[in-house]
Amino acid sequence: MENNYTALSLDNGIINMQEYYAIEYWTNKFDINREALQKAVNAVGNSVDEVRKYLK
Repeated sequence: MENNYTALSLDNGIINMQEYYAIEYWTNKFDINREALQKAVNAVGNSVDEVRKYLK
């Protein structure tokens, strides 16, 4: 069970590429690898909505 702090930090609309748990969460959520996530963040910034649009 994940702690509330981790859950809240992942639900704030920002992808934090400095935190391993955030990288693991978002790569699993988007079904991509770390490199693809980093490429998306580099292209559009760390907004979850923008990354989601970029990956479609």
